[in-house]
Amino acid sequence: MSSKRKIVGIASERLVAFESKQMLEASKAKRRKADNRLAVLFGAGAVVLALVAQLAYFSFGPGSVTESTEADPAESAEPVENSELVPSAALAESRIWTGSMQVGDATLALELDGVNAPQAVANFLDLSAKGFYDGVTCHRLVTDGIFVLQCGDPSGNGSGGPGYNFGPIENAPADDSYGEGVLAMARVGGDGSSMGSQFFIVYQDSRIPSDAAGGYTVFGKITQGLDQLAPVIEAGVEGGASDGPPARPTALGAIELR
Repeated sequence: MSSKRKIVGIASERLVAFESKQMLEASKAKRRKADNRLAVLFGAGAVVLALVAQLAYFSFGPGSVTESTEADPAESAEPVENSELVPSAALAESRIWTGSMQVGDATLALELDGVNAPQAVANFLDLSAKGFYDGVTCHRLVTDGIFVLQCGDPSGNGSGGPGYNFGPIENAPADDSYGEGVLAMARVGGDGSSMGSQFFIVYQDSRIPSDAAGGYTVFGKITQGLDQLAPVIEAGVEGGASDGPPARPTALGAIELR
């Protein structure tokens, strides 16, 4: 009898152990599901953050044509201290530079205003002399509201630059009017110290509203050959949109300045 009780006791202990193990496995499975849900949520969050960051990068350039409701740019401006990587404004020599720039099949004569936009002109001179722009695509064409061709991004998607940023905004028009042929620096919306290598060519008179940081640095103008960009402009934007990569691939070529 005692032997039978012993057997029953052992069986009971094994049953309790088995049930405990089952409960432990169920708890682990539940925890794994919760961890998987968190991983999915974190993954989705990372994707959203990446998209937001990409949108921020893609805001380089003329930006939105929507009127800004932000504070007066003069009040929001802060002193800018550029890094040592930024070419010295003294390179512009406070004078007007002339030369030419190859954009696709077009050869554009240009002037750079080293008097009113010395930092931007010094930057353009330095990058051009280094061959930085050779073969770099014009990645953005806008054909509605504002009329610009944006170039100078080595990554080809609006997110790249020379490895540094600079400011402040120089020589921005007080009335937000950018005439045909204007050369202006692209930047991130609301950030006057985010200029790098990207710039835009205004191929038709445009009004580009200032934002919280101000307007856009006008550092020069096309003086001849702008009509040669007609094939690129008339081909429009990929997919028939009004803002995006040009349907006709276009890259920068030789830039000569004197």
